Amino acid sequence: MDETGPGGPPPDTDEVDFPAHQAARCGGLAELDGEIARCRACPRLVAWREQVAAHPRAAFRDWEYWGRPVPGFGPSDAALAVVGLAPAAHGGNRTGRMFTGDASGDFLFAALHAVGLASRPTATHRDDGLELYGVRVTAPVHCAPPENKPTPTERATCRPWLAAELELLSPGLRAVVALGAFGWQALLPVLGEAGWPVPRPRPAFGHGAELALPATGRRPALQVLGSYHPSQRNTFTGKLTFDMLVALLTRAAELAGLPRTAPRRP
Repeated sequence: MDETGPGGPPPDTDEVDFPAHQAARCGGLAELDGEIARCRACPRLVAWREQVAAHPRAAFRDWEYWGRPVPGFGPSDAALAVVGLAPAAHGGNRTGRMFTGDASGDFLFAALHAVGLASRPTATHRDDGLELYGVRVTAPVHCAPPENKPTPTERATCRPWLAAELELLSPGLRAVVALGAFGWQALLPVLGEAGWPVPRPRPAFGHGAELALPATGRRPALQVLGSYHPSQRNTFTGKLTFDMLVALLTRAAELAGLPRTAPRRP
C-alpha cells in the first residue's frame, strides 16, 4: 500500500532550533502538522525513523513507510486531548498517523469507539475513514525512538510542538488524558508554561489520577487525568484492562463536556 505524504527538508534554519522557531508561529493545526512533519531536529531519532522506513518488516514489505515525524490526529476544536509517548517504529512511523497500525493503537481506538469518541474501533492507515469526535490524539515526541525510549533532551527539543498544539486547542480544551508516566511528566511542565497554574511539587502519576487546574485570565479550567499506557506490556499483564481504559475515557469525556453514550464492546 502506498502511504506517501508531504516531505522535503525543513526551511533553511538551524535544525536543532527548528521546533522552537516554527511552532509558535503556526496559525492553525493544519500548519502545525505540516511543520512537524518537516522537523529534523534530533539526529538520533531522524536516523532511526529513516533506518526503520528503509528496512520494513516482512509483513509490511508492500508499504512505503512514512518515516517522518508524526503529527497529532483529531479535530481542531477538540475538548479532550490524549497525550501518549511517541509513534511506534512500525506503527505511526509506518502509517503516518498517531497510534495507527500497532497494538497500542488498536487498544486505544477500540476504547475510544466504545465511549463514542471514534467512528470505528480500528485504525489501519491514514485513509481508513476513522474519525475522532471531540478528541485529539498526540504525543510529546513525534518521531519513533529506538526501544520506545526518547531521551530527556529529545523530549525537551520536541516540547514546542506540544506547547503550540495545546495553545491552538486551548479555547475549547477542557480535559487532557496523559497515557503513562512519560506522557504525564512531559505534559505538566508544558501546561505550566502555557499559563495553567500547575501545583508544585507536581502531582505524582498514577492510573486514575486527576488534577484540576483552575481557570486564569487567559485559560479556561482544565482537568488532567492519568492513565496507564495501552502498551502490550500493560495490556497483556492485565495492568491495564479494556474496561479500565473505557471507564477512564468515559470520565474524561464527562469532564470535557462531551456527549455521553452507553459503552460499547469492541
